[in-house]
Amino acid sequence: MTRSILAGLLAGALWGLVFVLPRLIPAFSSTEVTLGRYSVYGLIAVFACLSSWRSHRAAFTPALLGQALWLGLLGNVLYFTLLVFAVRWAGTGLTGLIIGTIPIWVMLLGRPKHLSFVAIVPGLLCTLAGLWLMHGAVAGQQVGSQFNAGLLCALAALLCWTAYAILNARFLQRQPALSNVVWTNALGLATLLGTLPLFLLSEPGFLQRLNSSQGLAFIAISLAMGGGASWLATWLWNRASQTLPTSLTGQLIVSETLFALAYGYAYEQRWPGGMEWLAVALFVLGISLSIRAHR
Repeated sequence: MTRSILAGLLAGALWGLVFVLPRLIPAFSSTEVTLGRYSVYGLIAVFACLSSWRSHRAAFTPALLGQALWLGLLGNVLYFTLLVFAVRWAGTGLTGLIIGTIPIWVMLLGRPKHLSFVAIVPGLLCTLAGLWLMHGAVAGQQVGSQFNAGLLCALAALLCWTAYAILNARFLQRQPALSNVVWTNALGLATLLGTLPLFLLSEPGFLQRLNSSQGLAFIAISLAMGGGASWLATWLWNRASQTLPTSLTGQLIVSETLFALAYGYAYEQRWPGGMEWLAVALFVLGISLSIRAHR
């Protein structure tokens, strides 16, 4: 259980990068950032499948690939496209705040029958209090004309990933013999197929921008997000989802919010304010209480 919890926390640390890295390459559209990330993830999955095809080919059934296709589109392509738009239009702080409510929904909807609602209340209350304080901290930030659109994108991303987290965990728990590597690569292959239409949505001059001053940064960030925040993070999250109750993995998603905030503060070159520090402390306490309740 301890290793699975650590895997979930490390996945959150890697996912937190995607709240900041797209802001480093403003010359590229949100669609192109998504395309870069998931093209790398898909290519890694292709090479991984080829290298282990003899031992794993029997696992790649039509049913498995069909499940991977729609979950990959929901939890990767659609979610991340919406997230990038939200980060750029509504900012890292507010987007992280909205995405930070995912643990609440997953914890409530994925609570195992043997775990009483009373047992998870302390962790939920700490998370809610942390979100309320963080809302107060970001409420005074200036917003642009595209703020409302960014807010809607963040809410849509919230719905996508909440559904993905619950459905993915339920599928894995019904398939205890399924190799984590096989499922991670299946999601990668499905996601690669889902990114193909994005080539048609890329803005004119995409290849020229690759040769610009931000071209190398785009490639490096795509590699970091595709290899670390996608393939490795998915492998870590699947390991946690396969062995931990859905309500506990839901609470571990708070780590994504914590790391996203930390990366955001580093990007903005500032320390958190008083309410933000208190919110972070409540987030950490919420995770701790949730782990204790599930033990």
